[in-house]
Amino acid sequence: MSPLRRLEVAIEEWPLSKPFAISRGVDLSAIVVVVRITENGAVGWGESTPYGRYGETPQSVADAIEACREAIEREDGVSAKALGLRGAAANALDCALVDLACKRERTPAWRLLGQAQPRAIQTTATVTLDTPAKMAADAASWPDFNLLKLKLGEGDADIERVAAVRRARPDARLICDANEGWTVDQLANYAGALAGLGVEMVEQPCPEGADEGLRGLDIPLLLCADESCHVAADVESLVGKYQLASIKLDKAGGITGALELAQAAQAQGLEIMMGCMLATSLAIAPGILVGQLARYVDLDGSLTLVGDREPAVSYRDGMVYPAPEALWG
Repeated sequence: MSPLRRLEVAIEEWPLSKPFAISRGVDLSAIVVVVRITENGAVGWGESTPYGRYGETPQSVADAIEACREAIEREDGVSAKALGLRGAAANALDCALVDLACKRERTPAWRLLGQAQPRAIQTTATVTLDTPAKMAADAASWPDFNLLKLKLGEGDADIERVAAVRRARPDARLICDANEGWTVDQLANYAGALAGLGVEMVEQPCPEGADEGLRGLDIPLLLCADESCHVAADVESLVGKYQLASIKLDKAGGITGALELAQAAQAQGLEIMMGCMLATSLAIAPGILVGQLARYVDLDGSLTLVGDREPAVSYRDGMVYPAPEALWG
């Protein structure tokens, strides 16, 4: 039996400094679920961002965790996976349990999880979907970030969006995310122009379940699966269609599942991209650890918040730095 363990689950809303637009809609705040587990004075915590695209709401995620309260508070070796939790619910609990173990054992998360000591890594700054002129201005507002991720997915005007960003930021490396907004034929038609503008990679160009046409497609761009890749078991289906798998803690079910997914992708010859949702630094912190394994890192989810947690993850010269252990891990 776990001694004096107490679970707390809370829903929090963190306003954004500007709207965050993608092909599916616009967010004005990050709504997150926070799990705290206290045991004999040690406190472990984790955060997730429920996503409607996957049938989640903040309340449904909180309720799923609450339904496991007895087991979480009673069983010392409990895990999110053993409880049958998935997605954002599993992520918040898994990260809280890892953080609690770090606090109890006075061991950093990287060592506890058998990883190399993390270092600062280059991250994207995200330019959200808008008119070409507004996206160019947004790109120019991130002068310290040499890697930009452009949100696209609205058809032929997307080429002019990328061209406008390229004019505003001739120095920047560019990747794009269509958020399932194109067909295979559109991707094939756009690929040459995008490559000519210096785009290196496109994330999830086509809808999940409608991407079989990507198999063997010969285009001058790397393709990364996002909505088509959640957990390690999904990796095999990506081979031949994508060159990278996007890992998000909220899809993979926490840092434990994310590391399993990374290992599975590497075993299949795929590289990885480490992504995130709109969230505070508490959710970014474990992502930095997994991001050490990635070709591309997109861990800017806390940068557009009006305020963040203290202490927070730090960014400098387009790099994201390992989280302070007082925050997580």
